[in-house]
Amino acid sequence: MQFSQHSRVWIYQSDRQLTDAETAEIEQYLNAFAIGWTAHNHQLLAKGEVRYNRFLILIIDEAQAGASGCSIDKSVRFMKDLELRYDINLFDRFNLAYRSGDEVLSAPRAEFEELIQQGVITPDTIVFNNLAKDLTELETKWEVPFKQSWHAQLFGSLVG
Repeated sequence: MQFSQHSRVWIYQSDRQLTDAETAEIEQYLNAFAIGWTAHNHQLLAKGEVRYNRFLILIIDEAQAGASGCSIDKSVRFMKDLELRYDINLFDRFNLAYRSGDEVLSAPRAEFEELIQQGVITPDTIVFNNLAKDLTELETKWEVPFKQSWHAQLFGSLVG
């Protein structure tokens, strides 16, 4: 399936790293959900994927049919079901992800601030912008250095 670069994306970040087995299961659930996802009885061209055993991503190519409020509500309910099934939190926007070497870690806001103050997170640390809205942004603005992210606006005064 070819998706337009303008395809809409939703990124949900788990508050913990998923096991390989959990990731494989969740990818099956995401694909099944995407296949059956509709808006006003129109099939959506959609797919789901898990990246780095932590990020659940839904993608819709709205050139065929656009997501409606009801279809977005369905996806939120689906994600809430996954939260319960896997004992994870996918809706904590202040659980911030960053790279440490090859590892993707996350920390609650207060701990993230401390990591900045300790110099663990630097202006060059790769952070994840889960606000990316389409495939182009997912590919170009999702994994960015701290200094080029919205994180710098929020926490920039702590970088010393």
